[in-house]
Amino acid sequence: MSEPMRAFGYICPSCGKPVYGERTEFALCASAVGLVCDCGHGELTAEPMTDHYRVTVPCGLCGGEHRAEVPSEQVLRGSGVGLACPESGQLCCYIGEPDQVRRALRELEITVEKKKESDGGAFVDDVIMYEVLSELKDIAARGGINCACGSRGCAVEVHGAAVDLVCPACKGRLRLPAATDEDLDRLCCQYTLTIPGKKC
Repeated sequence: MSEPMRAFGYICPSCGKPVYGERTEFALCASAVGLVCDCGHGELTAEPMTDHYRVTVPCGLCGGEHRAEVPSEQVLRGSGVGLACPESGQLCCYIGEPDQVRRALRELEITVEKKKESDGGAFVDDVIMYEVLSELKDIAARGGINCACGSRGCAVEVHGAAVDLVCPACKGRLRLPAATDEDLDRLCCQYTLTIPGKKC
């Protein structure tokens, strides 16, 4: 039986193409990952540490490079994890199950393309952002937004490609992508939203 694979995906800021690669769990534990774009300019690295991976990823959204420390459990098991671009608020890198990463990478391609077309506008897609904010208003009106800490309601922070719901009590945060039709469809399926609370 073949060993389960874990996948990595990002958009190269140099050529704009999606970069996708797979590694076995054994390979991930044995040495650092280096996932280089075919153009030779973009490279994602994931270096195994004691209980986490030090990940560096070129960002196809802002053109910069981001670093993060991701728990080993999220890299090696489960559906996966997404890393966000601090500037745009949108996820720019995915690590996890191959099918999940391929799906997320397709959405990221759409987001990057829309960002180019928006020509410096406030949002990646004005229509999607308006619909997402409208849907959030409806969910909030029926009392459907709360926090795991027990607080109800939230503050809203709007970014170019995402919306953050922030708990006024514990400052816990829930990020909702708001750039593609898929982002809107996912939100419309939610009757309630729960912000992961922060421990005091």
